[in-house]
Amino acid sequence: MPAREILAISNNLLEAMRFFGRARKDGVVEEGPGVCLISCGLNYAAFNAAVLSEPIGPHASELRQRIQIPVDFYQSRNLRWTYWLCDGVVDTAVRRQSQSIFSRFGLSPLTDPPGLYADCLRPPTRPLPSLQTRRVTNEQTRLAFAHITGVAFEIPFEVCREIYGGAQAWAGSFQGYVGYANGLPVTTAATVVTGDVAGIYSVATLPNHRGKGYAEAIMREALGQVRESTGIEATVLQSTTTGLPLYERMGYRQITRFSVYIG
Repeated sequence: MPAREILAISNNLLEAMRFFGRARKDGVVEEGPGVCLISCGLNYAAFNAAVLSEPIGPHASELRQRIQIPVDFYQSRNLRWTYWLCDGVVDTAVRRQSQSIFSRFGLSPLTDPPGLYADCLRPPTRPLPSLQTRRVTNEQTRLAFAHITGVAFEIPFEVCREIYGGAQAWAGSFQGYVGYANGLPVTTAATVVTGDVAGIYSVATLPNHRGKGYAEAIMREALGQVRESTGIEATVLQSTTTGLPLYERMGYRQITRFSVYIG
């Protein structure tokens, strides 16, 4: 059985990604045997995913079965998609074969972000900027969230508006925050609570405002609100290469890694 921290990271990511399947009327969240299929309904791979929902044992046939299910699903819809494999929930021998197995299904490696865990956040090592943080609760904050996310992650605004601009998905576990500096929206974050951990996602800052501490400020504010309402201290996230030094300063440590494939 994978370590508790690994399961916490993997399960939290799965819940966070369900947001994409709830974002639009033609979105889908389908729980398959050992794998969850999440589709926003648009032909944009970042928002169509397959995510393991149960660990994989020592038989490679298990992995092949859990790849075939989303392959059939997305091919029938003619959609680009990604497969998120948490390395820590896959048997070591199967993991060594995984890239060649995915290749046989026509999927290529895309990225391999580390999965991070912090029992509690360390105090800031520098003064943080003043930031007014608003929860995503109305059209204005939804569109601000979509704009910042699109610019930061180089996603067309039309796509981000389709995903983040509607009200229906925000009624679930995915809670968004927009940070305002001098009245202007400049940074975002989102939280998802599962079990005894809070995940932090969609940490993004507009290019002209980077390097000023806004990302750390909104992360601490968002996680602080979770802590006040739930008592939860432990947090998890998946990191980009550029964000890793910040997260390590905040007290996160790498527990696992995700292998992400694109089809």
